[in-house]
Amino acid sequence: QEEPMDAQEEVPAECPGVQSEQAGKSSACAGCPNQSLCASGEALKADEAVEVIAKRLESVRHKILVLSGKGGVGKSSFSAQLAFALAGMDAQVGLLDIDICGPSQPKMLGVEGEQVHQSGLGWAPVYPLDNLGVISIGFLLQQPDEAIIWRGPKKNGMIKQFLKDVSWGDELDYLIVDCPPGTSDEHLSVTQYLASTQVDGAVIVTTPQELSLLDVRKEINFCRKVGLPVLGVIENMSGFVCRSCGTESLIFPPTTGGAEAMAKDMNVPLLGRLPLDPELMRCCEEGRPYLPGLHSHSAEELEEEMKHLSRGQQALRAIVDTIRKQLP
Repeated sequence: QEEPMDAQEEVPAECPGVQSEQAGKSSACAGCPNQSLCASGEALKADEAVEVIAKRLESVRHKILVLSGKGGVGKSSFSAQLAFALAGMDAQVGLLDIDICGPSQPKMLGVEGEQVHQSGLGWAPVYPLDNLGVISIGFLLQQPDEAIIWRGPKKNGMIKQFLKDVSWGDELDYLIVDCPPGTSDEHLSVTQYLASTQVDGAVIVTTPQELSLLDVRKEINFCRKVGLPVLGVIENMSGFVCRSCGTESLIFPPTTGGAEAMAKDMNVPLLGRLPLDPELMRCCEEGRPYLPGLHSHSAEELEEEMKHLSRGQQALRAIVDTIRKQLP
């Protein structure tokens, strides 16, 4: 027997929202299956988990959400390499993968097949580096190819459990949250649960073509509606430079001006552009850092290697530095 549709699928387009005084009372609410619930005021009651999560994350200095309007633009790749780069600067870093149906971080951080363990303090993250922990539903699957076929409430419950039960240690400099594409249940859940924890903001990843920028505009508007600051936009796959001849090719032509024009129009910062680089792809496939860092070099070796960064590595380093400067 086919399961009934979720009530949310029938919510009217002009819904005033559960936080409104008109919730359940306006003409737009007529016929909505949630009308009586909203009118009763039950939906306004605070989730007890919000306070628990705030307590759990009070030792986390900075919280950054990585978003994208469309899938396939490199959001998870950037999240992984941002985490590696910050850890390479000797910071304590956590990466929370809430892309429930498409968890990529176990692969991108080189810890596939690892398991999450429980202790008296809560769930322990998996550590690809001593100062970089990651948590993902990918660690909870019996088979890596297992499909996760969950409706919104179950996904939201998993996100809540990650936020309130994972123990990141005594102190964390950065918590990076890799979100799924779009503006759906997972995004509403994570912004609601983190509302009292002072999230620093969102980094939004796009590619240059208008097809991607269309959805990024929606993502920026989502952030504004839920009160989430936008740290800036990154234009990924921004051209390809041949390492042999130096010729640049625009694989995805910015027909409407790319991320720069869109960012100016939407009044948000452009954090930088990342070119296509086969080495970055290999790093993500093999679960290793794209940028050299203190975790694998002495200070002298790092200083020397920084002189020989590729164009893509230079761009990523500049983006990471720009993000860090924006944080209090």
